[in-house]
Amino acid sequence: MPAKFIENPKSKGLSELKRLGELKGLNEECGIFGIWGHPDAAQITYYGLHALQHRGQEGTGIVVTDGEIVKGVKGEGLVTEIFHAEAMKELSFGKSAIGHVRYATAGGSGYENVQPLVFHFQQGSLALAHNGNLVNAIHLKSQLEGQGSIFQTSSDTEVLAHLIRRGGHVPFKERVKNALSMLKGAYAFLIMTEKRLMVALDPNGMRPLSIGKMGDAYVVASETCAFDVVGAEYVRDVLPGELLIIDDEGLKSEVFARASNQAMCMMEYVYFARPDSNINGNNVHSARKRLGRKLAQEVNIEADVVTGVPDSSISAAIGFAEASGIPYELGLIKNRYVGRTFIKPTQALREQGVKMKLSPVRGVVEGKRVIMVDDSIVRGTTSKRIVRMLRDAGATEVHVVISSPPIENPCFYGIDTSTREELIANDKSIEEIRQIIGADTLTFLSVEGTVEAIGGSGEGEYGGHCMACFTGNYPTEIYDDLEREELKEKLVKK
Repeated sequence: MPAKFIENPKSKGLSELKRLGELKGLNEECGIFGIWGHPDAAQITYYGLHALQHRGQEGTGIVVTDGEIVKGVKGEGLVTEIFHAEAMKELSFGKSAIGHVRYATAGGSGYENVQPLVFHFQQGSLALAHNGNLVNAIHLKSQLEGQGSIFQTSSDTEVLAHLIRRGGHVPFKERVKNALSMLKGAYAFLIMTEKRLMVALDPNGMRPLSIGKMGDAYVVASETCAFDVVGAEYVRDVLPGELLIIDDEGLKSEVFARASNQAMCMMEYVYFARPDSNINGNNVHSARKRLGRKLAQEVNIEADVVTGVPDSSISAAIGFAEASGIPYELGLIKNRYVGRTFIKPTQALREQGVKMKLSPVRGVVEGKRVIMVDDSIVRGTTSKRIVRMLRDAGATEVHVVISSPPIENPCFYGIDTSTREELIANDKSIEEIRQIIGADTLTFLSVEGTVEAIGGSGEGEYGGHCMACFTGNYPTEIYDDLEREELKEKLVKK
């Protein structure tokens, strides 16, 4: 039976909002959630995706199976907007499910790119959910099209389905392993058929992915915070190069590629992940506090209060305050009830929109020397507006400290900074950035301090983390477009 997708046409506003530059400078591509062997699979997946909503807000989908039928619902918008009562009723028959929340990087926006993607063959159906970005997708697409493939989306995720289908007459598991071995880049995949759920993580382990249990049911999620929400017990992290096969008989682990050069994305700790998640046994809130403490050790600023930019910088700000002895205060408040349709294409209304989303607490900052802790500076526009707001609220000095190094290099692994032109630190010195954002001082955490604060047991100078956006040292080859070819040449010359 063909998959039935109910499109909810709501929420075109986020793409417009992103285009106008009013969102936080960095955005992840997506989050994935899966469950096998539970009578309320769709409902549990709904709650799991809701817990992962911070990883993507442009589109979401859930695909379920009862062992014979594969059917799904997807749309552009938030989890709560797409999965209304009617949509959930369509999915209630399934005992297993995979779900996805998406922030568009590779392939761009559009309903057709919302995941999970579903494909139907004479032998059965296949649903895919993907977190990450394939750096050789263009190359593989060109090869596949030359062999007769016709792509229905502009997403790099679809490449895997074509590779699996063209895998010959070997058993399905071997076709999946062979297809995965051809991919380069960052990827965490959920692959569901009527009879099994397969889970795969790239050989570098660049994206977080964990497995848990709810009774006899297995649960998989991009972040462990989803386990807490649905009541699942954390079992372990999926290993780099590992393929997990889950069916009614249980779980089996196999290897499709040798793990090499482990490189978990450092920005997961700095910004992306929820503070209540654990990554490789490392609590994100605690890791961010350590970043803040290390930052306080690297600077010497006389000030009256420390405040953090909500939400991802609060933990680092608390750590900075504890280490420096300067009191932490809520100097900035985030309005959590602002709708996504208020941004208008005029500068005056854009400025008003920022004030609606974030407000300074005058009683805290007025007449004070303020240290403003943030996790990163990408384009500099948001930092400039926040500094101005603090000054307008009466701050006598505003010192900006960043709990990560300057982002000087593009990311090709699933973060929406794929060109150098987007990055203010690529061609501006720290002093030039300070002048642009209007701060009294500007300090970034060192690369060495970042690695020391996060720790890690992986090999290499970065402790098993990807620091490419800070250092330009990419853990994989860079393929495809001219930007990446130029980057390859630049890296070879270093």
